[in-house]
Amino acid sequence: MLGGSFNPAHGGHRHISLEALKRLRLDEVWWLVSPQNPLKPVAGMAPLSERIEQAARIANHSRIRVADVETDMGTVYTADTLARLVNRHRNARFVWLMGADNLLQISRWRRWTEIFDTMPIAVFDRPSYSFRALSGRAARRFAKARLKEAQAGRLVEKRAPAWIFLHTPLNALSATAIRTERGI
Repeated sequence: MLGGSFNPAHGGHRHISLEALKRLRLDEVWWLVSPQNPLKPVAGMAPLSERIEQAARIANHSRIRVADVETDMGTVYTADTLARLVNRHRNARFVWLMGADNLLQISRWRRWTEIFDTMPIAVFDRPSYSFRALSGRAARRFAKARLKEAQAGRLVEKRAPAWIFLHTPLNALSATAIRTERGI
């Protein structure tokens, strides 16, 4: 599961998805396109249908599925979305994917510790965020649940809380930079 506004979706999202498929030995990666991130302003947010359509074009992979599950389920917060997905798909094993930038600020998310307790988490290296993220509140709180990078292929089998930090080829693309470049 890779959640976000995808405003816009870009090659960095695809990059970590492909890394996740390979390194974590996942069957699929689901991009959960959020109707509206409660921590981001509404101004400048492209319509959901456009973001989903663009995400599908960028994903362009048979094992990356673009979904609008929050609208379908009526959820707003990641903790609720993930809990409902786990309930709906009781025989599936999920991993939450995020960049180091999100690990750094996840403690601002509503009921963020529940996310760690719901499913294993894979955190991907991001330029200029890694050191701060790995010394941040969430990393310290769940330090004992952190796995060695060599265990990446077994993360999906682990019971939450379990998380891993993956050093991957860095991709500097960011939706914020893309919007700024476009004057949005």
